[in-house]
Amino acid sequence: MSHHPAPVHVAITRRVRAGHEAEFQESLRQFLQDSFAAPGVLGASLILPAPGTGSRELGILRTFASEADRQRFYESALFNDWNNSVAHMSEGEAEIRDLHGLEAWFRNPFGSRPPRWKMALATLCGVYPTSFAISSLLVSLAPTWPLALRSLTMSVLMVLMLTWGVMPVITRILQPWLNGRATN
Repeated sequence: MSHHPAPVHVAITRRVRAGHEAEFQESLRQFLQDSFAAPGVLGASLILPAPGTGSRELGILRTFASEADRQRFYESALFNDWNNSVAHMSEGEAEIRDLHGLEAWFRNPFGSRPPRWKMALATLCGVYPTSFAISSLLVSLAPTWPLALRSLTMSVLMVLMLTWGVMPVITRILQPWLNGRATN
């Protein structure tokens, strides 16, 4: 059985100089599009400031296949050429932060992540119904499977459903509460 490294999630924030917002955004959109051809780039999302806020901070969420792919990307001519071309439009250097574990589901490049108790409750909102549905399905479809095989199947289905289905929906629905000003 071969070992595949876990994907690496990165949040990047940049503050754009006043008057350069549209030019920077267009350059960044083109760069994001070009970056999908780089080896090991699994995805990227651009997060623009909310209209009317006056914020000049832009967020980029990137996912790489491995730490080696992340490092190779940030050392590439593609990245360095683009970074140099927008240096005059940026205030300071980009802030790059790796996201780990639950943090990857609760990504927020414009502020701190939610308190752990909120992440735990949101995760429970996803895990409980998903585990109940999967276990009910397995009991009815595979009642004679050995316990170890049922557990493995349940674990695989849980990870897949939580990662690509349930948690993105839960975090989107609960986003105002997760990132609100409630007491930690």
